[in-house]
Amino acid sequence: MKKIVIMGASSGIGYHMAELLASRGMKVGLAARHTSTLQQLKDRYPDCVEYMSIDVTKPEAVDRLTELAEKIGGMDIYFHVAGIGFENLGLMPEREVEIVNTNAAGFARMVCAAYRYFRDKGVRGQIAAVTSVAGTNGIGRLSAYSATKKFGQTYLVALEQLAREEGADITFTDIRPGWVDTPLLTKGVEYPMEMDVEYATRLILKAIVRKRRVAVIDWRWNLVVGGWRMIPNFLWTRMDVKISNPDAGFPAPGQPSVIVGGDDA
Repeated sequence: MKKIVIMGASSGIGYHMAELLASRGMKVGLAARHTSTLQQLKDRYPDCVEYMSIDVTKPEAVDRLTELAEKIGGMDIYFHVAGIGFENLGLMPEREVEIVNTNAAGFARMVCAAYRYFRDKGVRGQIAAVTSVAGTNGIGRLSAYSATKKFGQTYLVALEQLAREEGADITFTDIRPGWVDTPLLTKGVEYPMEMDVEYATRLILKAIVRKRRVAVIDWRWNLVVGGWRMIPNFLWTRMDVKISNPDAGFPAPGQPSVIVGGDDA
């Protein structure tokens, strides 16, 4: 039976993935900064679930990942979901840095830790990570968020090349969802082509099981991303890219709001 560690499992996609796998009897190790919801899953599936509090922005997170993997008897799949995002039209530096620390530095810290785990043990492994369709091009309203998601996509490509050079038996799956209806979306706001979290999670699980290299979730967003890739930068930067319906209660300019993420801390 395969064993999976989910980083950023306290809410949203990570939580629903954990629930789906545990309900099927799979051994899952769950991690997030806040663990109350993880304890609830442990209570419901005591034989399948182990969890730990892990903050991806802290150096000790690397050792704690290894401890969590040992608690479930090893790790076959590492699934990285942890991430945050804010609309920061005021470009407040502390907000931008907070996003970079979690989505870029934290991403690199944990994904390379998973890579070393598989490589150094000489075992077959899979690293799957949620990036975003926002990583396709830089989105003005989500500057740090879209940039860090592009970072994640490029980082996975680089590690795949390294794995081939080193002969490490590791496969990579880059999950790129559009808007998914989770508690971390702003309430009362209409997002384009917003997806139900259970629907999105099942598509993500299918992509992981099939070891897809890149999976855009879902087919509608795949068409959109294909169009975005064809737009040259000199045109893209002149476009007014909306991320929601401004008539549906989107926060006023400069007011930060959490718009996406896997760890609600």
